[in-house]
Amino acid sequence: MDYHLLGLILSFLFSGTKVLAGYPIWWSLALGQQYSSLGSQPILCGSIPGLVPKQLRFCRNYIEIMPSVAEGVKLGIQECQHQFRGRRWNCTTIDDSLAIFGPVLDKATRESAFVHAIASAGVAFAVTRSCAEGTSTICGCDSHHKGPPGDGWKWGGCSEDADFGVLVSREFADARENRPDARSAMNRHNNEAGRTTILDHMHLKCKCHGLSGSCEVKTCWWAQPDFRAIGDFLKDKYDSASEMVVEKHRESRGWVETLRAKYALFKPPTERDLVYYENSPNFCEPNPETGSFGTRDRTCNVTSHGIDGCDLLCCGRGHNTRTEKRKEKCHCIFHWCCYVSCQECTRVYDVHTCK
Repeated sequence: MDYHLLGLILSFLFSGTKVLAGYPIWWSLALGQQYSSLGSQPILCGSIPGLVPKQLRFCRNYIEIMPSVAEGVKLGIQECQHQFRGRRWNCTTIDDSLAIFGPVLDKATRESAFVHAIASAGVAFAVTRSCAEGTSTICGCDSHHKGPPGDGWKWGGCSEDADFGVLVSREFADARENRPDARSAMNRHNNEAGRTTILDHMHLKCKCHGLSGSCEVKTCWWAQPDFRAIGDFLKDKYDSASEMVVEKHRESRGWVETLRAKYALFKPPTERDLVYYENSPNFCEPNPETGSFGTRDRTCNVTSHGIDGCDLLCCGRGHNTRTEKRKEKCHCIFHWCCYVSCQECTRVYDVHTCK
C-alpha cells in the first residue's frame, strides 16, 4: 500500500523557511504561486498529484478554503515538532523527498497515529479560524450553538464554527481512507480523534465593556483554544495510545480488516484515544528502512532523567560536552518615554550532545 504521494513545492506557506516537498497520504497540496491569485480551478486542483476523485471534487467546489486546509497541515507539522522536540524521534522533516517524514509513517505506529491526529486537528482548527475571520464567503460565524446567555453576560462577537471546520477536515482527510484494511481503519480513527479534540476544547471567551474596565457589560462567544492545548492533549494520548490487533472478517464485499484492543484487561480505547498496531523502532541509530535518523549529535539535557536526558536520548552511548559563547542583550534600561536600551553581553554555556 502506497502511503506517500507526490507533492508540489510548498513555497507559498513556507516562504522564509525551508521548502518542504511532499506530504504523506492526504497532505498533497498545491501551494505554488497560483495561490496568490487563486488561479483557475482546473489548473489549481488538477495540479495536485495523488488526489482521489472525491478530494478533487472537494477542491474544486471549495477552492476558497484550500489555503486554510494547507495552513492547517503546516500548523500540525509545527506542533508535532514542538511536542517531540526532546524525544528520539523529533518529527524531523526531509528536504527533497517525496515523503516529508520519510518511511516513518509507513508503519502503523504510535508516531503515525499522532501525526494523523494532529494534522487532522490542524486542518479543522485552521479552517474554523479562517471562517471566523471572514476570509471566505462560504462560511462564517456559528449561530447554531449559542443557547441562552448566562448571568452577567450576553452573546456577542463571532463564535467560531468548529463543526464546519471538522466537516471540512473529515471530508478531505478521510476521502482516501475508504479501503477495507486495518491501516485505513486506524487512520480514520486517529483522524477523528484529532478532530474531536477541537470540539471538546471549545470554550466561552469573553470581553468586558464599560468605563475603566468596570465590566458593566460582558459579551461572550464560542472560541477554540490555543492550538498548543490541542497538541498537549494529543501528546498525552500518544503516551497512552492503545495497542490493537488486526482481525479479518468475511463480508459481502469481501475480506474486511478491523481492529481490536490487544489486551482485554485494559480499558478499550474510546473515540478520543489514539490507536496503533505495530511497534515503533527505537530510533537510536540511523536506519533508512525505518526512517530513523538516530540521535547522534542531538542536544540533550544533562540534568534530566526523562527521555530528553542524556542517558535515554543518547541510548546509553554517552555524550560530549563543549562550551559555547553566545551574545545576548543584558543590563536593559527603560527610558521615559518610551524605549529600552540594552548592552550586549557574552555568556558561556555548556552544550551536551549525544555520542
